[in-house]
Amino acid sequence: MISGVQPMRSLVTLILLLCCLPAKAETVTAAQDPWPPFIDADGQSGISIELSRAALATQGYQLNMKILPWSRALNEARSGHIDLLIATWKTAERRKFLYFSEAYAINKITFISRAEEPFEYTGLFSLKNKAVGVARNYGYGDAFNHSKLFKRYEANDLVANLKKLSRHRIDVTLDDEIAARALMKAKGFDTSAFHFSQTPLSQNPLYVTSGIANPKSKRLIEAFNRGLKTIKDNGTYDAIMNKYGM
Repeated sequence: MISGVQPMRSLVTLILLLCCLPAKAETVTAAQDPWPPFIDADGQSGISIELSRAALATQGYQLNMKILPWSRALNEARSGHIDLLIATWKTAERRKFLYFSEAYAINKITFISRAEEPFEYTGLFSLKNKAVGVARNYGYGDAFNHSKLFKRYEANDLVANLKKLSRHRIDVTLDDEIAARALMKAKGFDTSAFHFSQTPLSQNPLYVTSGIANPKSKRLIEAFNRGLKTIKDNGTYDAIMNKYGM
C-alpha cells in the first residue's frame, strides 16, 4: 500500500495545478460597419471596439471583430450567426429580435446639408418635401422612419450619401456628428463644403446587442453589463473615451 502513496500524491498535485490554471477565454464574434471614431476600418480600434473588448475581457471573453456592411451585420445578428453588434441604436422593430445592453455612449444625430444651402432642423415639419439620404437599416427613430412629410432615399452608408449630397441628388443626409466629421476627414471630403444643423434630430444612446435567436445572447449581454461597470470603476472607460477626445 505504501508504494502507491507517492504516485497518488503526484496525481492529486497535478489535478490541483490544472484547476488553478486560468481558463481559456471564450471567443465571441462581433460585427459592424466602419464608423470612425466608434468603429475603425481595421477592426481593431475605435471607441466601441475598445470599450467592448475591455468590458468583455473582465468577464473572461475575447472579442473577435468582423467588419461587414451594416445590413449584413444586422441580419447576421438577427439570425444568431454572430454573437454581438457593438454599436446599435434602439428602435421598436429591433427590440423584437435583439437583446440590448445598458447604454455606453450617446450619439447626436445631426442633419448635414451643402454649405451653400444650409439647412437648420426645427422639427420633422422642417423636412417637408425634402429628399433625405438615409443609410439602409439605420435606426433613426420611429417618428422619422414613418413620417410622410419627406422622401427617404437609401444608400449603403454615409460616404454614398455625402456623394449624393454633393451632386445635388438629395437635399440633406444625417449621422452622428462626431462620426461624420471623422469619416469626412478619413475619406478626403472638404468639411467646409458641408453644414451641420445646430439642432439634432435626436440624441441616441448606443448599445451592445445580441440576437434573441442566439442561445448565448442573454448571457453575453449580462456579461457586457457587468464588464462595463467594472471598467467604469477601474478607470479604463474614462481612459478610452479620453483617448478619442470624448
